[in-house]
Amino acid sequence: MLSLLRFALVILAASLAAPALAADQDWQKVGQALGKEGTAQPGGVYRVALPRSDLKVMLDGVALKPGFALGGWVAFEPMGKQAMVMGDLVLTQDEVNPVMRKFEEQGIEITAVHNHLLRAEPMTLYMHIVGHGDPVTLASALHAGLSLSKTPLGQPSAQQPAAAPSDLDTAAIDQAMGRKGKDNGGIYQFSIPRAQETKDEGMVVPEPMGSAIAINFQPTGSGKAAITGDFVLTASEVNPVIKALAANGIEITALHSHMLDEQPRLFFMHFWANDDAQKLAKGLRAALDKIAIKQS
Repeated sequence: MLSLLRFALVILAASLAAPALAADQDWQKVGQALGKEGTAQPGGVYRVALPRSDLKVMLDGVALKPGFALGGWVAFEPMGKQAMVMGDLVLTQDEVNPVMRKFEEQGIEITAVHNHLLRAEPMTLYMHIVGHGDPVTLASALHAGLSLSKTPLGQPSAQQPAAAPSDLDTAAIDQAMGRKGKDNGGIYQFSIPRAQETKDEGMVVPEPMGSAIAINFQPTGSGKAAITGDFVLTASEVNPVIKALAANGIEITALHSHMLDEQPRLFFMHFWANDDAQKLAKGLRAALDKIAIKQS
């Protein structure tokens, strides 16, 4: 009862206070404590990308780009002078337990550990986390845990080479998907919010904190693409989406939760295929038609 009362008081303070963390200089302190700077997102969220550019991962003969399937991240949402942090961290098998132990010591909660893909070599695992409190303290705790992995921190030491031009017909993919994607370093991406808000412990979980459907296309040549990502589903949507994907040659590779206290209860379905990009886009659209998504 006392913990619920304390949390209610935090929410009340957040609703009455101005977004004190919205200023760039406040987020700069968070970036410094974490060891890597991020960017401000809609809704006052501060998101830091943590791609595993150090890993060379292969799946069915495809070299996975970091922004395609190895793109870890953490995101901070203001709660008055406090913050909630959520994240999805990409770890190797030997990194999982040292990072987990350090997070637990530092007050960062683990909400899920699991695979997203099958047959990838080396195998990668994905750790989802949540924390509440002073944002700089949270960032320092995250840094302490991430330092026990080889996750690249700091700013890139040299300018990254430009991504090779894509041979994908993105206009045709957009038409098949029924919405417009965007290029991100040679990966064609869609972020599709659900129609209903997601909340965690009473706080709205906005799109930049992992509540949206994510779909990525990585060109593999001759108009083909590998696809992966995750559908965000209610219980009643899970099996209709499985059937729609399977009917279109898209493999389901994982089904699980990412959060512990979300409302409504949500399931995250990961997928994989490497085929004609327009064909796959039509299959993904068939699955999207089974989901209550926000209309574009």
